[in-house]
Amino acid sequence: MMLDDQRIVQARVALESNGLVVADLLSDDIHSSWRRCLEAGLDPVKSPRIENVGAARLREARAQRAMVHRLAIAEMQALYHQIAGSNFMVALAAPDGLLLDAIADPSFAHEASAAAIEPGTVWDERHCGTNALGTTIATGRPQSIHAGEHFFRRHEGITCVAAPVFGPDGNLACVLDASSDCRSRQSHTRALVGMAATQIENLLLRETHARHVIVSFHSRREYLATLSAGIMVISDSGRVIAANRQARFLLAGLPVVMGRQFEEIFRTGFGVVRDAAAKGAVVTMEDGVGSVYFAVAESPARAEPRVLNARALSPPSGLPGFVAPEFVAPEFVAEDERVARGVGLAVTAARRGLPILIRGATGTGKELLARHAHDASGRRGAFVPVNCAALAETLIEAELFGYADGAFTGARRGGAAGLVAEADGGTLFLDEIGDMKRPLQAVLLRLLDDWTIRPIGSGRSRTVDVLMIAATNADLARAVSEGGFRADLLYRLNAAEILLPPLDERGDFVLIARHLLARFAPGTSITDAALADLRGRAWRGNIRELKNILLRLALVAANAAIDIGTIEAALGAPASPEPSAAPHDLRDVVKAQIRAAYRDNGGNISATARNLGVSRNTVYRGLADH
Repeated sequence: MMLDDQRIVQARVALESNGLVVADLLSDDIHSSWRRCLEAGLDPVKSPRIENVGAARLREARAQRAMVHRLAIAEMQALYHQIAGSNFMVALAAPDGLLLDAIADPSFAHEASAAAIEPGTVWDERHCGTNALGTTIATGRPQSIHAGEHFFRRHEGITCVAAPVFGPDGNLACVLDASSDCRSRQSHTRALVGMAATQIENLLLRETHARHVIVSFHSRREYLATLSAGIMVISDSGRVIAANRQARFLLAGLPVVMGRQFEEIFRTGFGVVRDAAAKGAVVTMEDGVGSVYFAVAESPARAEPRVLNARALSPPSGLPGFVAPEFVAPEFVAEDERVARGVGLAVTAARRGLPILIRGATGTGKELLARHAHDASGRRGAFVPVNCAALAETLIEAELFGYADGAFTGARRGGAAGLVAEADGGTLFLDEIGDMKRPLQAVLLRLLDDWTIRPIGSGRSRTVDVLMIAATNADLARAVSEGGFRADLLYRLNAAEILLPPLDERGDFVLIARHLLARFAPGTSITDAALADLRGRAWRGNIRELKNILLRLALVAANAAIDIGTIEAALGAPASPEPSAAPHDLRDVVKAQIRAAYRDNGGNISATARNLGVSRNTVYRGLADH
């Protein structure tokens, strides 16, 4: 059987030599696109006619699509962090192919500049031939275009994935794209781009129809707060105004069209759903063919829409305590692929109000990530950290929910608001949640159910808006199986679960070390050899231990550069590695190759790793005694 790459090679020979498009060698979409390009008079071996409309036209285009541009920027930032590694760009285009914005990895900047992938350029098929953005616009469907599938030979070094974003009126609103060099091809990118496009569509639907009742529904209750939920906009009189694609999918065969009455689709009356919206409650609905769904409605009369008795996934920017989310750069190093993906997931979940669980060994930066998620969430309230292991069992409810004046012996005069109330409008960070006592677990579960607090000794209760982030270095799944942690609480806390790797496994060790030095010992430099030595040592205390060691080395260096001598004077020689089963001569050959490539790339670790096709950790090990 002929491999896909071989088919493309043969198809390109026919295209470039004879102007033929061979259907048997191409997918239907690529075949149709190549034919359109030839009919437009494009020549695959010449350079494409890439048009740049200029700054004034670009500003005008952004202003015309201000809402979708604003909503898409936040999703682009999250998407960029989810797929970040190296050689990536995330871009947004208008329906005519005009590139409105782009976020590029520095390592992809050269390729992007060479290919003229920059805001202000037009990437429809008529100008740039077959490409993910242009072909998505032409077909209205998601597209993945790899290497030689591009019409122009000039674009053979790029892989791009794009998905359409449709507005509430059903027309194309924009196109989202992720591009990389061919070596960075990732199978999961298409799914991530598609999810981001769906989220933008849902945000557009909600914001466009914020004055109407919005009903979210799914056959499984736990999916109400996900992209799998159907969303319908209903007028006060019970008529359908709009619906997202998932709603049409779930209700296939039923009259989900503008102007139809709610009761023409569902046997459940609209009044039942509207009443539930006023209470923020979850109800069940039955459609016309007998399928049953869980549903939650958001009423425009409510100051704050609620989902699952908590918060709406994407509250409108006008709500109290919420500001329009913009990209917030982390104050820590996150160049490692897994860490970057975790940062992106945390930011996305925080902006949607989903509970976050951060797992990782001591010193891996769990609280730093939690604070960054809070900063990026757009919340105006405080970040309130709580050490669960330090909470006294007898004062759990008083610490969390507060107490009235004179509620118990020893109570502070005037009472206390409590930690949850302090975090209202902000974030409650529960550290060391694996050490939480069982009574506190029950109290926390009640809070997650209805977000209602009542201070001890007070007859008045109120609801709060709190983003919940928990962190632990414990194996909670094991704790559940051993009876030490409630399974129902774990399922409520880990809507978004992030695992931070130990320092020994991170690919950005050198960047972390330089960042820590610059922040805590400014003016102190360190040699590459010293960094390689540190990289090869064990770091059981992770980043926290590395910070302390660097501060000690900075003192020993006494205003000089930290070098191998400084390290050995302070820490001693590194432990001898375990004997390897590999032949010494083979290891020496590999090390020699790494060192030669390192010299050829001017001492650039990342470039060396890319050219050799290995990880940066492998390069560090090859240079450890160099």
